[in-house]
Amino acid sequence: MDQTLPAPAFDLRSRARAALLHFGLSALVAALAAALVFGFWYPMPYREISGGRELFLLIVVIDVVVGPLLTFAVFDRRKPRRELTRDLAVIGLLQLAALGYGLHTVERARPAAVALEGQRLRVVRAIELDASELAKAPEGLREIPWFGHLEVAAQAPSDSKQWFASIEMALAGVDIGMRPELWLPPAQTAAAMIKAALPLDDLRRRYPERTAELDAAIAATGRPAAQLKFLPLLARETDWVALIDAESGKIVGHAHLDGF
Repeated sequence: MDQTLPAPAFDLRSRARAALLHFGLSALVAALAAALVFGFWYPMPYREISGGRELFLLIVVIDVVVGPLLTFAVFDRRKPRRELTRDLAVIGLLQLAALGYGLHTVERARPAAVALEGQRLRVVRAIELDASELAKAPEGLREIPWFGHLEVAAQAPSDSKQWFASIEMALAGVDIGMRPELWLPPAQTAAAMIKAALPLDDLRRRYPERTAELDAAIAATGRPAAQLKFLPLLARETDWVALIDAESGKIVGHAHLDGF
């Protein structure tokens, strides 16, 4: 009569196989999340300007590593199937909840608008734009797009009272580009961008040793250099300029140069 041998007390091979399978599934989910984050929320160079890359990678590494480790710890073929299924389901749900919270955090920190302030551009994060304030924006600018970001121009305060209020708000960390009530209508934004933008020759004179780098950035736009201008782009730790189409007023590229 055949007898079923008891499973070993610690079956390293089955635990490792289960953890490896879990790691593969986790890596697949992380890759899909990365496509969303870096393809739509943080395209270059905004993943560097807004710090989204470090935040997302921290979340994903923890999620991808911890989940399989927990599976390795709890996987035991001696457990009843129902109990083992429950343990693995709990780990999966906790992992998905952590990833969901992480994606929500990354989404709130993503670039929601690039705002013209005088002769510079500021990246405004989604968390810095309250829904009640967005309602004060001109028509067509009252919702943050799920993919991509708005391009807006903020008008300077028109009287001394607004100037003092703007100074107070700026000291509190709220600059004019972060105030939707000061945004110009879309039809005027392009004209404001073109007027504020500076000639590329200014960059060539300042960085003669980086001409090849600038030419590569220009070529990537698919437009002739004569059709482009630039604006400095406020960044956290790196220096960038935005390349502006002098005909449409749209941002069409970037160069890793200090435009100030």
